[in-house]
Amino acid sequence: MVDAVETRVANPRQRRQVGLSGPTNKERDYLEVIYYLSQRNEPIIAANLARWLDLQPSTVSHAIQEMDKKGYILRNGRNTISLTPDGFALAEEIVRRHRILERFLADIVDMPWHLVHEEAVRLEHALSPALEDRIFTLVGDSVTCPHGNPIPGSGAGYAGSTQLDKAEVGMLFTILRIEEKAEESTDLMRYLESNELIPNNQFFIPNASPAYGITLRRCNHDITLSSEIASLIWGEGVPFEEGVASH
Repeated sequence: MVDAVETRVANPRQRRQVGLSGPTNKERDYLEVIYYLSQRNEPIIAANLARWLDLQPSTVSHAIQEMDKKGYILRNGRNTISLTPDGFALAEEIVRRHRILERFLADIVDMPWHLVHEEAVRLEHALSPALEDRIFTLVGDSVTCPHGNPIPGSGAGYAGSTQLDKAEVGMLFTILRIEEKAEESTDLMRYLESNELIPNNQFFIPNASPAYGITLRRCNHDITLSSEIASLIWGEGVPFEEGVASH
């Protein structure tokens, strides 16, 4: 009988089910998105969260009320949301864990670039501190996720001062990061990867128009992106002559 009791207590599945504290998995998703929006200085309101998470506004409103009660967020008179110090620290740790997982999946597991976000979402809620430390040891020198966004605590900031949809014709544009919002669509990420629209790749911009989007050229191959997709890609552009001279 004693052995049976000890076996039950030692079972890691049982430990995960008993004595849980802190945010729920769904609340962690909310905190992660609020963190992304805050880093972009975008207004954080329930409608924006609903669009990002593809949820009904009523569902988001209920979650926000619960997070407010737990002290993770604050709401002002205009219903704009901000993270409390505790909420920010928690959100930053959630994002750190997610991006380290993505790096591990891409670099160590060799998972396709467009799938690492989706897989990290599945894994991050079940990642133990011990496994997280081991994964960090394997990819600890990394400062960004595979999509170019900074890992909190690495000292890196958000790279790229120009959105692709605002880049000028005649420039050589180097992609540095893909906005987090794009990662929510696996089909979009697959499209970007299949067309080599990934960090550190460089493209010439021969043409752009408000109606048809922006055209990129690489290795004598042209691709035209809608303004909506191009706005999710950040990087740096230099005049064509300057870019050629630097290579």
